[in-house]
Amino acid sequence: MDNHSRRKRLLKLLAEHGSASVAQLQEWLGASPATIRRDIAWLAACKLLTRSRGGAARLQGRRRDFALRSATFEHNIQNAAEQKRAIARHAAGMCVEGETIIINGGTTTFMMAEFLAQSRLRILTNSFLMAERMLVTSENEIIVPGGKVYREQNVILSPFENDVAQHHYASKMFMGVHGVSLLGLMETDPLLLQAEKRLIGQAEDLIVLADSSKFTRKAGLILCGLNRVSCLITDTHASDSVVQLLEQSGVRVVTVAPEPLPRAWADNQNQAYEIQSATMFQTETLL
Repeated sequence: MDNHSRRKRLLKLLAEHGSASVAQLQEWLGASPATIRRDIAWLAACKLLTRSRGGAARLQGRRRDFALRSATFEHNIQNAAEQKRAIARHAAGMCVEGETIIINGGTTTFMMAEFLAQSRLRILTNSFLMAERMLVTSENEIIVPGGKVYREQNVILSPFENDVAQHHYASKMFMGVHGVSLLGLMETDPLLLQAEKRLIGQAEDLIVLADSSKFTRKAGLILCGLNRVSCLITDTHASDSVVQLLEQSGVRVVTVAPEPLPRAWADNQNQAYEIQSATMFQTETLL
């Protein structure tokens, strides 16, 4: 295992267990005690973990000075979390090893990261949160467009038409949206609309992740018509009439039952947040 892979695995183990001794890490990673100590020292210098007596521990507490998530994201990821997690799991299960996919920014699409940790995909995303999470927790190849980071919208958007996204083709795009109506996919933010329109054109199949609350939301901007949507994944709280109308419009609808959240779900969200917060300014070093 090379340095990069081993150190990412070490961080993931600390996120799962909280802390570990050098002996435990040696057993889990199959490396010598000297190598483990060097890794701990290197990651501690990068502020990615805390050194402890005889081992290391994950970072504790929320580092608000490096806050990546907006208040809107923090709030939205808690809403309908059981529905979103089930939708995200099903969406991740639609991916085929080795293919190129696109994932846009959003709380439901962000939850896909947990279920893609063991995959080997090429992922193009305009979400800096998704990119950061996948870099730390997986071996997927991550591609991001160049441009300005808009924290509130959780997107990277280039001011130029000919950005890196234009040179990539994806078999599937997984997208979260503000709302869904018979007019199509709806958004409220012109920046999000601009960022998503660029990505939609690069994918063969457009797969929409929308919990049942999205069918009652109003918005003033139309992203695209339903004729562009290949599949929509929602939860079983969606009314039969809504599902029938979507299917009559040519959309394949998949409904999934809400998934009870693991007791450690909130802690895992915080741990992922802490790792991302610490690594946001260390991306060059990790890469």
